[in-house]
Amino acid sequence: MVGGNVGIVGIGVYLPDNRMSASEISKATNGFWSEDAIINKLGIVEKRIPGKDDGTQTMGALAAINALKDADISSEEIDVILCMGEEWKEYPLTTSALYIQDQIGATNAWGIDVQNRCCTTVSAMKMAKDMLIADKDIKTIMIVGGYRNGDFVDYTDKYMSMMYNLSAGAGALILQKNSYKNLLLGTHILADGSLSRDAGVKIGGINQPITADNLNQAYQSLKIMHPEKMKKRLNEVSIPNWLTCIDQALKKSEMTRKDIDYVAILHFKKSMHDYMLQELGLTEEQTIYLSSYGHMGQVDQILSLKLGLEQKKVKDGSVVLMIAAGIGYVWAANVIRWGSDI
Repeated sequence: MVGGNVGIVGIGVYLPDNRMSASEISKATNGFWSEDAIINKLGIVEKRIPGKDDGTQTMGALAAINALKDADISSEEIDVILCMGEEWKEYPLTTSALYIQDQIGATNAWGIDVQNRCCTTVSAMKMAKDMLIADKDIKTIMIVGGYRNGDFVDYTDKYMSMMYNLSAGAGALILQKNSYKNLLLGTHILADGSLSRDAGVKIGGINQPITADNLNQAYQSLKIMHPEKMKKRLNEVSIPNWLTCIDQALKKSEMTRKDIDYVAILHFKKSMHDYMLQELGLTEEQTIYLSSYGHMGQVDQILSLKLGLEQKKVKDGSVVLMIAAGIGYVWAANVIRWGSDI
């Protein structure tokens, strides 16, 4: 039924010009990680880092403008803005969706910030599809946000190597109902709240406010708070949960792993990337490893999709699988059939 169709009509990405190389990351670890290990084990050739004006909200607005240009629609056509941008932003307790609404002139839209850490884009896409189908007055939704959590990384903390890849950038998607192209199909999400406080920024909240004594540590206090517990639990559940999300999203889309043409995958260490491709029966030609970008959190899937289109790995008729995982812990996958549905 056409009324149940929700498609992607616009994609926008903003990337800062500044970069941090594998050599610079190695130096930041005081040589604990060699440049070769940064490149070949962690899979980071270089990553984008923010410039002076690259605030989280500002980058989101720039990605939103690019998405509007790609969709060739006016900002007044946006009914809702779901901001998936991070909470580390220019001013705490401001609503990023509303800042972006003003900056792009989306005067007919209301907006709300949503958070699921690095899963937020995939989660917001499900929310957007459900809203578009359920509410007759909503026709067009923008999902948008910026990310620069790499500001908090302490490279001398050996437990933080899984987050040395945190980078900066922004992405945006525009979804419309009654679409005949680029259809968002099934989504599946799983969560394990037992890991909800095993990683996060330790200083700056209610429990540990910033003081004169901890000021120097506060802005490098993104930590794995319970490393052994987190490692043990993730070893038990992470891969099974991820594969469950993938298979269930495919099942909801009336597909199997054999139907996947391209996977928009977040950046993580190379061995994990290779393992996931092997499990899915895919090759490197069916994805893009973001080794020259780093991990932009929930922006990764949008960036990968855009790069896939530019490199012609995603074409008319391609089945695209988006997968994500976020600390907390959350795993997610969705399926998109790219191209015309007519």
